Amino acid sequence: MAGPLEGRLVLDMSRVLAGPWAGQLLADLGAQVIKIEHPQRGDDTRSWGPPWLEEASGGPQEAAYYLCANRGKQSLAVDIAHPEGQALVRALAQRADILLENFKVGGLKRYGLDYASLASLNPRLIGCSITGFGQEGPYAGRAGYDFMIQAMGGLMSVTGESEGLPMKTGVAITDVMTGLYATIGVLAALDERERTGRGRHVDVALLDVQVATLANQALNTLVTGTDPVRHGNAHPNIVPYQAFACADGHLVLTVGNDTQFARFAEVLGHPEWADDPAYASNAARVANRNQLVPMIAKVLLSQSRDTWLAAFESRGVPAGPINTLSEALDDPQIRHREMVTRLSRNGTEIPQVANPLRFDGQSQTSDTAPPALGQDSDRVLREMGLGVEDIARLRTMGVVR
Repeated sequence: MAGPLEGRLVLDMSRVLAGPWAGQLLADLGAQVIKIEHPQRGDDTRSWGPPWLEEASGGPQEAAYYLCANRGKQSLAVDIAHPEGQALVRALAQRADILLENFKVGGLKRYGLDYASLASLNPRLIGCSITGFGQEGPYAGRAGYDFMIQAMGGLMSVTGESEGLPMKTGVAITDVMTGLYATIGVLAALDERERTGRGRHVDVALLDVQVATLANQALNTLVTGTDPVRHGNAHPNIVPYQAFACADGHLVLTVGNDTQFARFAEVLGHPEWADDPAYASNAARVANRNQLVPMIAKVLLSQSRDTWLAAFESRGVPAGPINTLSEALDDPQIRHREMVTRLSRNGTEIPQVANPLRFDGQSQTSDTAPPALGQDSDRVLREMGLGVEDIARLRTMGVVR
């Protein structure tokens, strides 16, 4: 299915997760995304296993980590440290729309492949540099990794049980959010280019994104001047909005307003709670959570999880089970939305989690599997006008794979 970015060319010179996540999203949206990789090593995440996907053809193993962020791309394995490799990237950049890269600040300049150098050849080029700390500032030269950024950016301080260690999230959420912000930035620049005819350089930093996505917790701090405490699975601003144990499992309650709380209290057999000034409003429930939450917990232990969930569903009380990943991926709603799919590459079935965007009812997910290292080198080079002998020479020299 043609996507809204059909005809756009993206050079994806990024590695690991944030940049590749942006590149995969652009590919899902229909852009041609050429992933520039080192001929021997490739993207770091190709070796970040186990778990591994076994090739049906007996080829090299690939880590599931790599497969999560590189759907829809073409792999051009080229050594950018070699002058002829640099010339290939420059030639591609002259007809590209977007450049994604996550080298350290100044890392591409020594090869003449930084945005300023490439934009001098193609003023319409949109560049997006993804780094840990941005293109300037006292930390600009440092490497940045999601876990470290979650720590420095305050997310860990509000994640975890109140008496336990600060915790990171179970997914590299800062990398993922950075990929999303990067995509928004380049799409905005692409739209602006339609009016101005010129590209832009988008500077996206993991630390900036982490701070920006602290959302209500950041404003709680700025408004009060006090650092939030960790509430585990509870919410700092809403009660009851947390996990509870039932007779045979766990569920999550997300009671978002006073009307929902009144219905919730009725389901639990305590309609009087909704009339009690100590619990009638959310502000009162937050102030008195230490009295209310234990009473809720005691009642919920009296019946099974599914019994409670059915009762809450019937009364419009927001609640859900705490699923394992296997349970979540097999959920009837997830299956109905076709969020789990499979793509084929040389006889190997590669599982994928679909792009959540739907245009006119159609899932906007590329049907091209993540590429093997250098899989598309010949094709891309031929499209650039290189002949068989030229490609063979570059391969013999180790410039391409």
